[in-house]
Amino acid sequence: MNHLQTIPRPLVRTNQWFILLSVVASWVSGQVWILVIPFIVGLSSLVFNINPVMKVARLFLTDHPSRYVQEDKDQQQFNQWIATILLTIALISGFLGAMTIYFVSSIFVATASFIAILGFCIGCFIRYQWNQYRFKRSQ
Repeated sequence: MNHLQTIPRPLVRTNQWFILLSVVASWVSGQVWILVIPFIVGLSSLVFNINPVMKVARLFLTDHPSRYVQEDKDQQQFNQWIATILLTIALISGFLGAMTIYFVSSIFVATASFIAILGFCIGCFIRYQWNQYRFKRSQ
């Protein structure tokens, strides 16, 4: 039987805020290395299936995790892939001094996080369109 794995929305929102604030801190301070922190969190989430930000945020939930609106874990992993790839591009370009690429890729990450906080998931839209395309091709 296929059980849908979910994540309580407050944990997802905390992760989105963490990414957004990390990117903004990097811009404001001019310190590219700050993006190493959300990059490591993203990599940990993808490789080890452990998101340290969500682990800490879970300690602050006031109800049982199942009592919150749930988000699809597979979708969140897809979103994490996109964010981690863009953070990788931002880090490499920032350390190499290619600041235009650094800003463009980090703006994508920050914008996607901010829009998700507001309630629209760009990664969800991309994944949905990709799945529609694959389905239509298979017909």
